[in-house]
Amino acid sequence: MTLKLGVNIDHVATLRRARQAVYPDPLLAAELCLCVGADYIVIHVRNDDRHMTEKDLARLCKAYRKYMHLECNFSEKMQKMALKYKPYSVCIVPETPGEVTTTGGLKFTPKNFDRIRQMTEALQKKGILVSLFIDPSADSVRAAAKCGADIVELCTRDYSEATTKKQRAKLLGDLALASLLAKELGMEVHAGHGLDYENVLPVADLCGISCMNIGFSIISRAVLAGLPNAVCAMKELL
Repeated sequence: MTLKLGVNIDHVATLRRARQAVYPDPLLAAELCLCVGADYIVIHVRNDDRHMTEKDLARLCKAYRKYMHLECNFSEKMQKMALKYKPYSVCIVPETPGEVTTTGGLKFTPKNFDRIRQMTEALQKKGILVSLFIDPSADSVRAAAKCGADIVELCTRDYSEATTKKQRAKLLGDLALASLLAKELGMEVHAGHGLDYENVLPVADLCGISCMNIGFSIISRAVLAGLPNAVCAMKELL
């Protein structure tokens, strides 16, 4: 089965921000990715607007709404923004000020659980599919199901950063079990975080996973090989 590929283009905006310029343009990057086979365009709008901004989301949703997958935290601000522009799907992720990148899945504390469920219901009422970014554990999968999520995205950070074959095999097993449980509970399964051209295949081969969301490794290769070539190379692997 050919897996779907969501290309995260956040770091196109990171490069733009480095010089406070108007280019490279994320809209053009999205067009190039879709033209060569990407199934979704993924962007993460953070509270600090350090790469993608609300303006970017507005432009991208206007042009490519049915391909847009927004990552954001579960604040009221982000909920209002998602409801305003109505991307095809929203992945609710944790966010910590000052972090270099997302450090793990959502923590389902009683307070967080109620807020996440509330946001999930609000988005779904407007026809937006909701994904929850979770650690690959049975407890997190069950919590996501109780929140009413349409999709779970399994965090592959620990797998991607594993330093031994034994450790990687154990973490791959955790991803496999979480994927099967999520499917049994009626949710679509995605995976992402830290995946690259060298480590993606074992995850892609897991039963139940339908989409891989990958950004940094594709944009990094694009610097040397060009964005269409980088996307095509990943799509061919999948």
